[in-house]
Amino acid sequence: MVKVTNVSPGDQDLEVWDRREQIALAVVPYISLTLATGLAVLADHDSWAHILAMLGLTGVTLAWIAWMVTLHPGWRDRPLVATFYFVLLILMLGGLIAFSPMYGFGVITGYTHAFLLPKRLRPVGVVAVAALGATAQMGGFGHIAGKAFPIFLLVYAVNVLLAGGLCFFLWRQDEEFNRRKGIIAELAETNARLEATMEENAGLHAQLLTQAREAGVLDERQRMAGEIHDTIAQGLAGVVTQLQAAKQARDRDADWERHVDLAQTMARESLAEARRSVQALRPGQLEEAGLPDALAEVVERWTSVHHVPAEVSTTGTVRPMHPEVEGTLLRTAQEALANVAKHAGATRVALTLSYMGDLVTLDVRDDGAGFAPDQVRPNGDGGFGLTAMRRRVARVAGTLEIESEPGAGTAISASVPAIPAGGAS
Repeated sequence: MVKVTNVSPGDQDLEVWDRREQIALAVVPYISLTLATGLAVLADHDSWAHILAMLGLTGVTLAWIAWMVTLHPGWRDRPLVATFYFVLLILMLGGLIAFSPMYGFGVITGYTHAFLLPKRLRPVGVVAVAALGATAQMGGFGHIAGKAFPIFLLVYAVNVLLAGGLCFFLWRQDEEFNRRKGIIAELAETNARLEATMEENAGLHAQLLTQAREAGVLDERQRMAGEIHDTIAQGLAGVVTQLQAAKQARDRDADWERHVDLAQTMARESLAEARRSVQALRPGQLEEAGLPDALAEVVERWTSVHHVPAEVSTTGTVRPMHPEVEGTLLRTAQEALANVAKHAGATRVALTLSYMGDLVTLDVRDDGAGFAPDQVRPNGDGGFGLTAMRRRVARVAGTLEIESEPGAGTAISASVPAIPAGGAS
C-alpha cells in the first residue's frame, strides 16, 4: 500500500514558524551579545581591568544561555527552572548594561527568551527587559536618577508599549502555532489508529472470507445431503418396495410386470432428480407446472404406490413464487409423505397449500401412529428427514413446526416468505 502525504499551506506555515522560533532561540542571543560586546569594547575608555571584567561577565552570560537553552532544551517544560533561568539572565544583562550601555543591543535576548516563561509570567518578563532597554537608551544606570527620571519613565513606557505589543502579537502566533501543532499531532495519531484499524479490518475481512468459504462448503454439503435424501434415498426406497411387491406377485404375471415397470419408472425418475440435484436445478415437477399442480402430481404418485388416500387443497390466491421457495415446499411435501409411508401407518393424509400476504404455508397432516418430536435424533433408521426439512426451510428464512404425540397423528407446517418469481436471485 502506497501512502501519499499531502502538506497543506497551513502545515508549511507551521514548519516555517517553528524553524524561525528555533533560530531565534539558538542564534539571536549569540549574535546580539557578540555585537554588543564589540561595540562596548570600542566605546570603552576605562582600564583593561574594566574591559576584562566586562568580557568575563559576557562569557558567563553566553555560557549560561548555551548550557540552559542550547545544550539542555528540555527544561523549558519545567516552569520553576524556566523562571530561575530567566531571572538570572536578566541580572546578567543588567550587569552588562552597568558595564556599558552598548549592551542594550543584547536585551533582544531577554525578549526572545521571555517566550520560555510560563504564560502568566511572560508580561512580567517583558516589563523587566523593557526596563533594561530603557536604561541602556538613557546611557546607563547613572543617567536615570534625578531630573532624568521622568524622561526615563517616558522612555520606559515607550519600550513597554512597543516591545509589549510586538511580544503580544508573537505570543498569539506562538499559541496558534502550538494549537495547530497539537491538532496536527492529534490528526497524526488518529491517522495511525485508522491505519491500524484498517489493517485489523483487513485481517478480519480475510478471516470472514475464510469462514464464508467454509460455511459455503458446509451449506453445500448439507444441501447435497438433503437432495440425496429427497431423491436417491426416497427413489430407491420406492424401487425396493415395488421389487418386493413384484417378488410376492411372481405367480401373477400381470401384477409382477406392473410392479417391475413401476420400479423401472421410479428408478429413472430418481436418477433424473439426482442429476438435477447435483446441478442445483429445481425439481422436475416444477419445470412444466405450478406448485399446486406439482404437489397434486406428487400426491397422486405417492397414493398409487402406498395405497393410502391423500388429498391436496389450496387456499388463497395462487401466484408464482421464487423457484427456491417452490422447490423447498415441494421437497418438504415429498419428505413428509415419505415419513408417513415409512413410520406413520396412517389411513389418511391431507396436504394444504396456503397463499397468504407475505407467507406461503404447507401443512401435512396424517392420522397415523404419531411420535414424540423432542425424542427424535438423526440416525441410520430415521430422523434425518426432519433435520433435512428444517435445514431446507431455514435456508429460505422459513420456519418448520411439528405437532405430534404417540397415537394422535402428526401435523407438519412449513412457512416460508412469499417471494414472488423474479423477486430475488
